[in-house]
Amino acid sequence: MHRLMSELCDPGDTRMVPATKSLRPPDSFRREAEAFGLAFDSGDLERLGSYLAMLLDANTRFNLTAISDPDGAWIKHIFDSLTLLPYIASAQATRVIDVGSGGGLPGVPLAIAIPAMQFTLLEATGKKAKFLRDVIQALELSNVEVINDRAETLGHDPHHREHYDVVVARAVGRLATLLELTVPLAAVGGHVLTIKGRKAIQEISDAKKALHLLHCAVVETSHTPTGTIVVIKKLRGTAKRYPRRPGEPKRAPL
Repeated sequence: MHRLMSELCDPGDTRMVPATKSLRPPDSFRREAEAFGLAFDSGDLERLGSYLAMLLDANTRFNLTAISDPDGAWIKHIFDSLTLLPYIASAQATRVIDVGSGGGLPGVPLAIAIPAMQFTLLEATGKKAKFLRDVIQALELSNVEVINDRAETLGHDPHHREHYDVVVARAVGRLATLLELTVPLAAVGGHVLTIKGRKAIQEISDAKKALHLLHCAVVETSHTPTGTIVVIKKLRGTAKRYPRRPGEPKRAPL
């Protein structure tokens, strides 16, 4: 777990490391983690390795990731996901939702690292949602729930709209589209954290209209060894018309 997260973790956590195959982290992962300030509790690396083994195994049957090399996956999936930890810590979050979770990134690694925090994994594809439920059961992650639905629909559900302290998303789409799928789920004053690539600054520029219409602002960008973290703060409540109907945010971004 990240050193900044120590106060958020449950000192009484007694989860057993699952008796499933676990991939060992390469030296490159350990070096990157140490340089970034990550330190792990007993069992964290084994549980992360078990998750990664399940992800790569399932990927041979249906598409979850383009990365099939275990060493590369430790860096590009696990480490990349964990770079969000200090931002979640600074937001003092208790409820986090991962929109478009896919194979569980970044939500599953974050939930492993912070067992005292509640995570929701939102995934529209039934096959992927079932995989996520299998992961949750195998790893005994009692702090995670999986919802098989679209963000456009959940964003209007009163039990979820403006409910989450932090919304995270990775590899879901360009920022102008992603904002409409994520911001309605964030509480006023909450944050959206998204991991972007080399075109992050251009995406922010292209999303100016969406930022204005959704009453939010980019408050920080941070380059990491694996990407660019964009931190968006929700300033006011979201207009009732957003998000628009399923498919519309992608077809015609704000």
